[in-house]
Amino acid sequence: MNITLIFFLGFIVSLVGVIPPGLLNMTAAKISLKEGFTRGVVFSIGACIIVLLQTFIAAIFARYLTKHPDVVNVLQRVALVIFILISLYFFFIAKGDGDLKNDKIPEVRSKSSRFFQGILMSALNMFPIPFQAYMSVTLASFGWLTFEHTDIFAYVFGAAMGSFVMLYMYMVFFDKIENTTFKSQKNMNRFIGGITALVALVTLIHVIRDVI
Repeated sequence: MNITLIFFLGFIVSLVGVIPPGLLNMTAAKISLKEGFTRGVVFSIGACIIVLLQTFIAAIFARYLTKHPDVVNVLQRVALVIFILISLYFFFIAKGDGDLKNDKIPEVRSKSSRFFQGILMSALNMFPIPFQAYMSVTLASFGWLTFEHTDIFAYVFGAAMGSFVMLYMYMVFFDKIENTTFKSQKNMNRFIGGITALVALVTLIHVIRDVI
């Protein structure tokens, strides 16, 4: 597989995963707005270093899973139930109170502190590992990704770059983003629920295909 294509697959998957307004992208945007663009970039670099490590761990785990299809079949069914429950939660249960633009960020004086803050906040977010593992297995099932060393490194660096680009876009377009429907917690919940519902649909197709 062409490593350039694999790089862009990692780029796109990670880019889409960071689209919903969350702790990392909103924090990067607010740091950029309040303390300057450079500090926002420093924060984002720290966060993306962890994304790189998390994606690498996910790819190694996905390589193991592809060698054990029986485990993959079980995990697909578990993932289907989880994604359906998450979708239902964000559509019908999650509270719509609050406004993302009013969330406060801790005050930090130095650029290096923002770098380590990005590392810490990204490390606390463990969702990218199962998300990237699932996406890696899915891409491999279509023959778009293999788990040779060069492919893994291309995918991992693409994922880190995709996350950075989305954080960068939040910093650049934050004024416009905060005036859109995303600033509403309720609308954000619906958006996230839509993404998880789409992933659940793809997972259901895979499960049905395996049964047939």
